[in-house]
Amino acid sequence: MGKYVHGSDVEEVFPTDATLKRFKIPYHTYFSPHHINKHIDLVIYTGAHGGCKNVEVAAAIKQGIPVLAHGKALGLFMKGKKAISVAGSHGKTTTSAILAHILSNLNQNPSFAIGCGEILSLKTPAHAGSGNYFIAEADEYATDPAVDLTPRFLWQHPKCLVITNIDFDHPDVYKNIDEVKSAFVKFVNQVDTNGVVVINASDEHAASIIGQTKRRVVTFGDTGKVDYKLDNVTCTNSSTQFDVIWHNKRVMTATLSVPGRHNAFNALAVIVVLKELGFNYIEINKYLRSYTGTKRRFELIGERNQILLYDDYAHHPAEIKATLKGTRDWYPNKRIIVIFQPHTYSRTARLLLEFAGSFEDADIVLLTEIYASAREIADNSISGQILADATAGQHKRVVFTPQLSYVLKYLRTHARPSDLILCMGAGNIYTWLPQIFSSF
Repeated sequence: MGKYVHGSDVEEVFPTDATLKRFKIPYHTYFSPHHINKHIDLVIYTGAHGGCKNVEVAAAIKQGIPVLAHGKALGLFMKGKKAISVAGSHGKTTTSAILAHILSNLNQNPSFAIGCGEILSLKTPAHAGSGNYFIAEADEYATDPAVDLTPRFLWQHPKCLVITNIDFDHPDVYKNIDEVKSAFVKFVNQVDTNGVVVINASDEHAASIIGQTKRRVVTFGDTGKVDYKLDNVTCTNSSTQFDVIWHNKRVMTATLSVPGRHNAFNALAVIVVLKELGFNYIEINKYLRSYTGTKRRFELIGERNQILLYDDYAHHPAEIKATLKGTRDWYPNKRIIVIFQPHTYSRTARLLLEFAGSFEDADIVLLTEIYASAREIADNSISGQILADATAGQHKRVVFTPQLSYVLKYLRTHARPSDLILCMGAGNIYTWLPQIFSSF
Protein backbone atom coordinates (compact mmCIF):
# COMPACT_ATOMS: atom_id res chain seq x y z
CA MET A 1 0.00 0.00 0.00
CA GLY A 2 3.03 2.27 0.11
CA LYS A 3 2.88 2.76 3.86
CA TYR A 4 5.90 2.58 6.15
CA VAL A 5 5.13 0.38 9.15
CA HIS A 6 6.87 -0.09 12.49
CA GLY A 7 5.66 -0.97 15.96
CA SER A 8 6.12 -2.14 19.52
CA ASP A 9 5.37 -5.29 21.50
CA VAL A 10 6.62 -7.14 24.56
CA GLU A 11 9.92 -9.02 24.54
CA GLU A 12 8.32 -12.48 24.43
CA VAL A 13 8.77 -14.37 21.15
CA PHE A 14 5.66 -14.75 18.96
CA PRO A 15 5.04 -16.73 15.73
CA THR A 16 4.75 -13.46 13.80
CA ASP A 17 8.31 -12.37 14.66
CA ALA A 18 9.80 -14.30 11.73
CA THR A 19 7.38 -12.65 9.31
CA LEU A 20 8.21 -9.16 10.58
CA LYS A 21 11.90 -9.88 10.11
CA ARG A 22 11.38 -11.35 6.64
CA PHE A 23 9.66 -8.17 5.47
CA LYS A 24 12.15 -5.96 7.34
CA ILE A 25 9.45 -4.41 9.53
CA PRO A 26 11.25 -2.89 12.54
CA TYR A 27 9.83 -3.19 16.04
CA HIS A 28 10.68 -2.40 19.64
CA THR A 29 10.41 -5.08 22.32
CA TYR A 30 9.07 -2.64 24.90
CA PHE A 31 6.57 0.22 25.05
CA SER A 32 7.60 3.84 25.46
CA PRO A 33 6.01 7.21 24.70
CA HIS A 34 9.34 8.14 23.09
CA HIS A 35 8.49 5.78 20.20
CA ILE A 36 5.76 8.20 19.13
CA ASN A 37 6.72 11.28 17.12
CA LYS A 38 5.28 13.82 14.70
CA HIS A 39 6.29 11.76 11.65
CA ILE A 40 3.67 9.09 12.47
CA ASP A 41 0.34 9.44 10.65
CA LEU A 42 -1.61 6.69 12.41
CA VAL A 43 -1.25 4.49 15.50
CA ILE A 44 -3.07 1.15 15.51
CA TYR A 45 -3.43 -0.71 18.81
CA THR A 46 -4.75 -4.10 19.86
CA GLY A 47 -6.69 -4.94 23.00
CA ALA A 48 -3.54 -6.38 24.60
CA HIS A 49 -1.15 -4.53 26.95
CA GLY A 50 -3.63 -1.89 28.06
CA GLY A 51 -5.41 -1.30 24.77
CA CYS A 52 -6.23 2.36 24.37
CA LYS A 53 -4.58 3.01 27.76
CA ASN A 54 -1.18 1.84 26.53
CA VAL A 55 1.51 4.52 27.00
CA GLU A 56 2.18 4.78 23.26
CA VAL A 57 -1.52 5.28 22.46
CA ALA A 58 -1.73 7.94 25.16
CA ALA A 59 1.32 9.67 23.69
CA ALA A 60 -0.24 9.65 20.21
CA ILE A 61 -3.48 11.14 21.50
CA LYS A 62 -1.56 13.83 23.37
CA GLN A 63 0.27 14.75 20.15
CA GLY A 64 -2.93 14.79 18.09
CA ILE A 65 -2.00 11.70 16.07
CA PRO A 66 -5.02 9.60 15.00
CA VAL A 67 -5.39 6.24 16.76
CA LEU A 68 -7.49 3.23 15.78
CA ALA A 69 -8.23 -0.07 17.47
CA HIS A 70 -7.01 -2.95 15.31
CA GLY A 71 -10.54 -4.20 14.59
CA LYS A 72 -11.57 -0.75 13.34
CA ALA A 73 -8.41 -0.43 11.24
CA LEU A 74 -8.97 -3.78 9.57
CA GLY A 75 -12.54 -2.80 8.69
CA LEU A 76 -11.23 0.45 7.24
CA PHE A 77 -8.62 -1.29 5.07
CA MET A 78 -11.31 -3.63 3.69
CA LYS A 79 -13.41 -0.76 2.35
CA GLY A 80 -13.44 -0.42 -1.43
CA LYS A 81 -12.79 -4.16 -1.91
CA LYS A 82 -15.12 -7.12 -2.31
CA ALA A 83 -14.78 -8.12 1.31
CA ILE A 84 -14.98 -11.76 2.37
CA SER A 85 -15.21 -12.15 6.15
CA VAL A 86 -14.70 -15.55 7.75
CA ALA A 87 -16.28 -15.82 11.19
CA GLY A 88 -16.87 -18.69 13.59
CA SER A 89 -15.66 -19.94 16.94
CA HIS A 90 -13.42 -22.55 15.28
CA GLY A 91 -11.90 -22.97 11.83
CA LYS A 92 -11.80 -19.38 10.67
CA THR A 93 -8.00 -19.24 10.32
CA THR A 94 -7.84 -22.36 8.15
CA THR A 95 -10.91 -21.41 6.10
CA SER A 96 -9.66 -17.89 5.36
CA ALA A 97 -6.15 -19.20 4.66
CA ILE A 98 -7.45 -21.73 2.11
CA LEU A 99 -9.42 -18.94 0.43
CA ALA A 100 -6.33 -16.74 0.25
CA HIS A 101 -4.25 -19.65 -1.10
CA ILE A 102 -6.69 -20.57 -3.87
CA LEU A 103 -7.53 -17.01 -4.95
CA SER A 104 -3.81 -16.20 -5.06
CA ASN A 105 -3.16 -19.24 -7.25
CA LEU A 106 -6.09 -18.24 -9.48
CA ASN A 107 -4.16 -15.02 -10.18
CA GLN A 108 -6.68 -12.82 -8.39
CA ASN A 109 -3.96 -11.15 -6.26
CA PRO A 110 -6.29 -10.79 -3.26
CA SER A 111 -5.63 -8.78 -0.14
CA PHE A 112 -5.84 -10.84 3.03
CA ALA A 113 -5.28 -10.60 6.77
CA ILE A 114 -5.16 -13.98 8.50
CA GLY A 115 -4.56 -14.55 12.23
CA CYS A 116 -1.56 -16.83 12.02
CA GLY A 117 2.21 -16.59 11.85
CA GLU A 118 2.29 -17.66 8.20
CA ILE A 119 0.24 -19.34 5.48
CA LEU A 120 2.88 -21.89 4.54
CA SER A 121 2.21 -21.87 0.78
CA LEU A 122 2.16 -18.06 0.57
CA LYS A 123 5.01 -17.39 3.03
CA THR A 124 3.03 -14.66 4.77
CA PRO A 125 -0.12 -14.19 6.87
CA ALA A 126 -1.11 -10.97 5.10
CA HIS A 127 -0.89 -9.18 1.77
CA ALA A 128 -2.08 -5.94 0.18
CA GLY A 129 -3.07 -7.09 -3.29
CA SER A 130 -4.14 -5.22 -6.41
CA GLY A 131 -7.13 -7.53 -6.96
CA ASN A 132 -10.76 -6.97 -6.04
CA TYR A 133 -11.00 -9.34 -3.07
CA PHE A 134 -10.07 -8.83 0.58
CA ILE A 135 -10.22 -11.91 2.82
CA ALA A 136 -10.16 -11.40 6.57
CA GLU A 137 -10.74 -13.35 9.72
CA ALA A 138 -13.71 -11.93 11.58
CA ASP A 139 -13.18 -12.34 15.30
CA GLU A 140 -16.02 -12.10 17.85
CA TYR A 141 -13.68 -11.03 20.67
CA ALA A 142 -13.96 -7.51 22.10
CA THR A 143 -12.44 -4.52 20.29
CA ASP A 144 -10.70 -3.38 23.47
CA PRO A 145 -11.63 -5.40 26.58
CA ALA A 146 -10.81 -2.50 28.90
CA VAL A 147 -13.18 0.05 27.37
CA ASP A 148 -14.96 -1.21 24.24
CA LEU A 149 -16.74 -4.58 24.25
CA THR A 150 -17.93 -4.17 20.64
CA PRO A 151 -17.22 -7.50 18.89
CA ARG A 152 -14.24 -6.91 16.61
CA PHE A 153 -16.01 -8.30 13.56
CA LEU A 154 -18.72 -5.62 13.70
CA TRP A 155 -16.24 -3.17 12.13
CA GLN A 156 -16.42 -5.25 8.94
CA HIS A 157 -19.20 -4.89 6.32
CA PRO A 158 -18.55 -7.79 3.94
CA LYS A 159 -20.00 -8.73 0.60
CA CYS A 160 -19.66 -12.37 1.61
CA LEU A 161 -19.72 -13.72 5.16
CA VAL A 162 -18.79 -17.28 6.14
CA ILE A 163 -19.88 -18.69 9.50
CA THR A 164 -18.07 -21.96 10.21
CA ASN A 165 -19.81 -22.61 13.56
CA ILE A 166 -20.84 -20.84 16.77
CA ASP A 167 -19.63 -22.01 20.16
CA PHE A 168 -19.25 -20.57 23.65
CA ASP A 169 -15.79 -19.10 24.00
CA HIS A 170 -14.29 -15.95 25.56
CA PRO A 171 -16.16 -16.18 28.89
CA ASP A 172 -14.36 -12.99 29.92
CA VAL A 173 -16.49 -11.13 27.35
CA TYR A 174 -19.67 -13.19 26.88
CA LYS A 175 -21.90 -14.47 29.69
CA ASN A 176 -23.41 -17.36 27.70
CA ILE A 177 -24.00 -18.81 24.24
CA ASP A 178 -27.04 -16.58 23.68
CA GLU A 179 -24.85 -13.47 23.93
CA VAL A 180 -22.44 -14.99 21.42
CA LYS A 181 -25.28 -15.76 19.00
CA SER A 182 -26.65 -12.23 19.35
CA ALA A 183 -23.29 -10.85 18.23
CA PHE A 184 -23.32 -13.11 15.17
CA VAL A 185 -26.87 -12.04 14.30
CA LYS A 186 -25.75 -8.38 14.31
CA PHE A 187 -22.86 -9.27 12.03
CA VAL A 188 -25.03 -11.22 9.58
CA ASN A 189 -27.28 -8.18 9.24
CA GLN A 190 -24.30 -5.97 8.37
CA VAL A 191 -23.58 -7.95 5.21
CA ASP A 192 -24.13 -6.01 1.97
CA THR A 193 -27.81 -6.24 1.01
CA ASN A 194 -26.75 -7.76 -2.31
CA GLY A 195 -24.27 -10.08 -0.62
CA VAL A 196 -24.43 -13.64 0.66
CA VAL A 197 -24.05 -15.45 3.97
CA VAL A 198 -22.52 -18.94 3.84
CA ILE A 199 -23.48 -20.86 7.00
CA ASN A 200 -22.70 -24.31 8.37
CA ALA A 201 -26.29 -25.43 8.92
CA SER A 202 -25.15 -28.69 10.53
CA ASP A 203 -23.93 -26.65 13.50
CA GLU A 204 -26.85 -26.20 15.89
CA HIS A 205 -26.05 -22.67 17.03
CA ALA A 206 -25.12 -21.41 13.56
CA ALA A 207 -28.29 -22.89 12.06
CA SER A 208 -30.41 -21.18 14.73
CA ILE A 209 -29.61 -17.68 13.42
CA ILE A 210 -30.51 -18.34 9.77
CA GLY A 211 -34.07 -17.14 10.26
CA GLN A 212 -32.92 -13.88 11.83
CA THR A 213 -31.73 -12.20 8.64
CA LYS A 214 -33.13 -11.14 5.27
CA ARG A 215 -29.75 -11.58 3.60
CA ARG A 216 -29.41 -14.38 1.05
CA VAL A 217 -28.17 -17.51 2.81
CA VAL A 218 -26.38 -20.50 1.29
CA THR A 219 -26.00 -23.49 3.58
CA PHE A 220 -23.47 -26.29 3.84
CA GLY A 221 -23.07 -29.24 6.19
CA ASP A 222 -23.23 -33.00 6.50
CA THR A 223 -26.75 -33.46 7.86
CA GLY A 224 -30.25 -32.31 7.04
CA LYS A 225 -31.38 -30.23 4.10
CA VAL A 226 -28.41 -28.14 2.98
CA ASP A 227 -27.41 -26.59 -0.34
CA TYR A 228 -23.94 -28.15 -0.32
CA LYS A 229 -23.46 -31.45 1.50
CA LEU A 230 -20.26 -33.02 2.78
CA ASP A 231 -20.18 -36.74 2.04
CA ASN A 232 -17.84 -39.76 2.04
CA VAL A 233 -15.05 -38.20 4.09
CA THR A 234 -12.02 -40.51 4.18
CA CYS A 235 -8.75 -39.79 5.94
CA THR A 236 -5.45 -41.54 5.37
CA ASN A 237 -1.85 -40.61 6.02
CA SER A 238 -1.21 -37.31 4.17
CA SER A 239 -4.62 -37.08 2.48
CA THR A 240 -8.24 -36.22 3.28
CA GLN A 241 -10.87 -36.82 0.60
CA PHE A 242 -14.55 -35.94 0.48
CA ASP A 243 -17.42 -35.59 -1.97
CA VAL A 244 -19.45 -32.44 -2.51
CA ILE A 245 -23.17 -33.01 -3.10
CA TRP A 246 -25.17 -30.14 -4.58
CA HIS A 247 -28.94 -30.66 -4.71
CA ASN A 248 -28.53 -34.46 -4.54
CA LYS A 249 -25.89 -34.47 -7.28
CA ARG A 250 -22.22 -35.29 -6.71
CA VAL A 251 -20.39 -32.35 -8.28
CA MET A 252 -16.87 -32.74 -6.92
CA THR A 253 -14.47 -35.11 -5.19
CA ALA A 254 -12.02 -32.96 -3.28
CA THR A 255 -8.60 -33.79 -1.87
CA LEU A 256 -6.93 -32.03 1.04
CA SER A 257 -3.38 -32.25 2.33
CA VAL A 258 -4.40 -31.47 5.91
CA PRO A 259 -6.14 -33.95 8.22
CA GLY A 260 -9.56 -34.23 9.75
CA ARG A 261 -13.26 -34.01 9.10
CA HIS A 262 -13.21 -30.51 10.58
CA ASN A 263 -10.87 -29.40 7.79
CA ALA A 264 -13.15 -31.01 5.21
CA PHE A 265 -15.87 -28.72 6.61
CA ASN A 266 -13.53 -25.72 6.31
CA ALA A 267 -12.70 -26.65 2.72
CA LEU A 268 -16.38 -27.11 1.85
CA ALA A 269 -17.08 -23.58 3.08
CA VAL A 270 -14.32 -22.34 0.76
CA ILE A 271 -15.77 -24.26 -2.18
CA VAL A 272 -19.18 -22.67 -1.60
CA VAL A 273 -17.69 -19.16 -1.45
CA LEU A 274 -15.65 -19.66 -4.62
CA LYS A 275 -18.69 -21.01 -6.48
CA GLU A 276 -20.60 -17.91 -5.36
CA LEU A 277 -17.75 -15.80 -6.78
CA GLY A 278 -18.08 -17.53 -10.15
CA PHE A 279 -15.22 -20.03 -10.15
CA ASN A 280 -15.75 -23.61 -11.31
CA TYR A 281 -15.07 -26.89 -9.53
CA ILE A 282 -12.10 -27.78 -11.72
CA GLU A 283 -10.33 -24.50 -10.91
CA ILE A 284 -11.09 -24.88 -7.22
CA ASN A 285 -9.98 -28.50 -6.92
CA LYS A 286 -6.77 -27.82 -8.82
CA TYR A 287 -5.43 -25.66 -6.01
CA LEU A 288 -7.24 -27.08 -2.98
CA ARG A 289 -4.83 -29.97 -2.61
CA SER A 290 -1.74 -27.75 -2.73
CA TYR A 291 -2.83 -25.94 0.44
CA THR A 292 -0.44 -27.23 3.10
CA GLY A 293 -1.60 -25.37 6.20
CA THR A 294 -0.49 -22.48 8.39
CA LYS A 295 1.89 -22.02 11.25
CA ARG A 296 0.53 -23.62 14.44
CA ARG A 297 -2.34 -25.51 12.74
CA PHE A 298 -1.27 -29.18 12.89
CA GLU A 299 2.17 -28.02 11.82
CA LEU A 300 4.81 -30.73 11.43
CA ILE A 301 7.87 -29.56 13.36
CA GLY A 302 9.98 -32.55 12.41
CA GLU A 303 10.85 -36.21 12.93
CA ARG A 304 13.65 -37.47 15.15
CA ASN A 305 14.46 -41.04 16.16
CA GLN A 306 11.26 -42.15 14.38
CA ILE A 307 9.17 -39.83 16.56
CA LEU A 308 6.97 -37.18 14.93
CA LEU A 309 6.47 -33.77 16.58
CA TYR A 310 3.47 -31.59 15.66
CA ASP A 311 2.30 -28.22 16.96
CA ASP A 312 -1.26 -26.89 17.03
CA TYR A 313 -3.02 -23.76 18.31
CA ALA A 314 -6.10 -25.64 19.62
CA HIS A 315 -7.20 -24.04 22.88
CA HIS A 316 -10.92 -24.88 23.11
CA PRO A 317 -12.35 -28.37 23.84
CA ALA A 318 -14.05 -28.57 20.45
CA GLU A 319 -10.78 -27.75 18.70
CA ILE A 320 -8.83 -30.27 20.76
CA LYS A 321 -11.32 -33.05 19.96
CA ALA A 322 -11.39 -32.23 16.24
CA THR A 323 -7.60 -32.01 15.91
CA LEU A 324 -7.01 -35.23 17.85
CA LYS A 325 -9.66 -37.04 15.81
CA GLY A 326 -7.97 -35.89 12.60
CA THR A 327 -4.59 -36.97 13.98
CA ARG A 328 -5.96 -40.41 14.85
CA ASP A 329 -7.51 -40.76 11.38
CA TRP A 330 -4.17 -39.99 9.72
CA TYR A 331 -2.07 -42.04 12.11
CA PRO A 332 -4.25 -44.93 13.35
CA ASN A 333 -1.32 -47.07 14.48
CA LYS A 334 0.76 -44.50 16.32
CA ARG A 335 0.80 -43.85 20.02
CA ILE A 336 -0.30 -40.23 20.41
CA ILE A 337 1.14 -38.17 23.29
CA VAL A 338 -0.57 -34.79 23.61
CA ILE A 339 0.97 -31.96 25.62
CA PHE A 340 -1.72 -29.38 26.35
CA GLN A 341 -1.15 -25.97 27.87
CA PRO A 342 -4.51 -24.49 28.98
CA HIS A 343 -4.95 -20.83 28.09
CA THR A 344 -6.62 -18.31 30.44
CA TYR A 345 -8.13 -18.94 33.86
CA SER A 346 -11.61 -17.93 32.71
CA ARG A 347 -11.81 -20.36 29.79
CA THR A 348 -10.31 -23.24 31.79
CA ALA A 349 -12.71 -22.73 34.71
CA ARG A 350 -15.84 -22.25 32.62
CA LEU A 351 -15.16 -25.22 30.30
CA LEU A 352 -13.42 -27.51 32.80
CA LEU A 353 -15.56 -30.61 32.19
CA GLU A 354 -15.51 -30.11 28.42
CA PHE A 355 -11.70 -29.91 28.49
CA ALA A 356 -11.51 -33.02 30.66
CA GLY A 357 -13.49 -35.01 28.09
CA SER A 358 -11.71 -33.77 24.97
CA PHE A 359 -8.65 -36.05 24.91
CA GLU A 360 -10.21 -39.43 24.06
CA ASP A 361 -8.14 -39.87 20.88
CA ALA A 362 -4.85 -39.41 22.73
CA ASP A 363 -3.02 -42.32 24.37
CA ILE A 364 -1.17 -40.19 26.90
CA VAL A 365 -2.15 -36.70 28.09
CA LEU A 366 0.39 -34.31 29.61
CA LEU A 367 -1.23 -31.20 31.11
CA THR A 368 0.74 -28.10 32.07
CA GLU A 369 -0.02 -25.17 34.32
CA ILE A 370 -2.44 -22.57 32.93
CA TYR A 371 -0.93 -19.89 30.69
CA ALA A 372 -2.60 -16.71 31.91
CA SER A 373 -3.53 -13.94 29.54
CA ALA A 374 -1.98 -10.55 30.18
CA ARG A 375 -5.51 -9.14 30.34
CA GLU A 376 -6.66 -11.20 33.37
CA ILE A 377 -5.81 -11.47 37.05
CA ALA A 378 -4.81 -14.69 38.81
CA ASP A 379 -7.63 -17.01 39.89
CA ASN A 380 -6.69 -19.46 42.64
CA SER A 381 -9.92 -21.42 42.17
CA ILE A 382 -8.60 -23.05 38.98
CA SER A 383 -5.23 -24.55 38.05
CA GLY A 384 -3.53 -27.02 35.76
CA GLN A 385 -3.60 -29.57 38.58
CA ILE A 386 -7.39 -29.22 38.91
CA LEU A 387 -7.74 -29.76 35.15
CA ALA A 388 -5.43 -32.79 35.33
CA ASP A 389 -7.49 -34.29 38.16
CA ALA A 390 -10.72 -33.77 36.23
CA THR A 391 -9.21 -35.26 33.06
CA ALA A 392 -7.90 -38.28 34.99
CA GLY A 393 -11.51 -39.11 35.78
CA GLN A 394 -12.18 -39.61 32.06
CA HIS A 395 -8.81 -40.75 30.70
CA LYS A 396 -6.57 -43.55 31.94
CA ARG A 397 -3.15 -41.93 31.35
CA VAL A 398 -2.96 -38.33 32.50
CA VAL A 399 0.19 -36.70 33.91
CA PHE A 400 0.43 -33.21 35.37
CA THR A 401 3.64 -31.68 34.01
CA PRO A 402 3.35 -28.05 35.15
CA GLN A 403 6.44 -26.65 33.44
CA LEU A 404 8.72 -27.42 30.50
CA SER A 405 11.25 -29.22 32.72
CA TYR A 406 8.61 -31.74 33.79
CA VAL A 407 7.61 -32.33 30.17
CA LEU A 408 11.21 -32.93 29.12
CA LYS A 409 11.82 -35.32 32.02
CA TYR A 410 8.73 -37.34 31.10
CA LEU A 411 9.59 -37.55 27.39
CA ARG A 412 13.21 -38.57 28.03
CA THR A 413 11.93 -41.50 30.04
CA HIS A 414 8.77 -42.52 28.18
CA ALA A 415 8.92 -41.44 24.51
CA ARG A 416 9.66 -44.28 22.12
CA PRO A 417 10.05 -44.84 18.36
CA SER A 418 6.83 -44.54 16.31
CA ASP A 419 5.26 -42.12 18.83
CA LEU A 420 3.53 -38.95 17.67
CA ILE A 421 3.87 -35.99 20.04
CA LEU A 422 1.36 -33.18 19.62
CA CYS A 423 1.79 -29.86 21.45
CA MET A 424 -1.39 -27.82 21.86
CA GLY A 425 -2.36 -24.44 23.24
CA ALA A 426 -2.64 -20.71 22.62
CA GLY A 427 0.00 -19.74 25.16
CA ASN A 428 3.77 -19.95 24.83
CA ILE A 429 4.02 -23.73 24.42
CA TYR A 430 5.33 -23.26 20.87
CA THR A 431 8.50 -21.76 22.37
CA TRP A 432 9.15 -25.14 24.03
CA LEU A 433 9.32 -26.97 20.71
CA PRO A 434 13.11 -26.89 20.13
CA GLN A 435 13.82 -28.37 23.57
CA ILE A 436 11.03 -30.92 23.24
CA PHE A 437 12.35 -31.95 19.83
CA SER A 438 15.84 -32.52 21.21
CA SER A 439 14.59 -34.48 24.23
CA PHE A 440 13.86 -37.77 22.43
